[in-house]
Amino acid sequence: MAMLTDDLLAQLQGAPAQQLAQQLGLTPTQTSGAINAALPLLLGALGRNASQPQGAQALYGALQKDHAGMDIGSVLGAVLGSGGAGQGGAILGHIFGGGQQRAEAGVAQATGLGQGTAGQLLKMLAPIVMAYLAKRAMSSGQAQQNDGAAALGDMLGQEQQQIRQEGGLGGGLLGAVLDQDGDGQLGLGDLATLGGLFGRK
Repeated sequence: MAMLTDDLLAQLQGAPAQQLAQQLGLTPTQTSGAINAALPLLLGALGRNASQPQGAQALYGALQKDHAGMDIGSVLGAVLGSGGAGQGGAILGHIFGGGQQRAEAGVAQATGLGQGTAGQLLKMLAPIVMAYLAKRAMSSGQAQQNDGAAALGDMLGQEQQQIRQEGGLGGGLLGAVLDQDGDGQLGLGDLATLGGLFGRK
């Protein structure tokens, strides 16, 4: 099982999912389905970015600087109060680079939501995913060591592999969005289009 995705999904069940549903004007069932599709895409794409040493380093630095010490409840509160929407957009730009619209369109297609709603959901989930990862990365005991970034890269790399192996909606979506040039292979051309290294626009 894709451990991080499943763990975060469990934390978003119930009240958080209902609050997101209200904000997006969706039913709780629609929202749960959309979260199920969007989370593997976000975590898988982060795994892709962190597979490069400088990508893992930049991501780890961003987590330490901007997302450490925040719990999901408070991030959700900020996002619902519109404080997180702008931040979410910036995070998506780092995660997907030029492929952000493709990611939004993919979630929309996979879930039957409009692209605007799918984009809004991704923007709300992005800061939540970052706060969750910061908590995992900083609490794993590696934070004091220099290999914190490497451990984060390994953790996200395994996650991406598991999402792809499990397939289903999340795995299929991840493959479709990350395989930019449509050749069925993930190569350097895809990496170039992804832009995904943090701190680089």
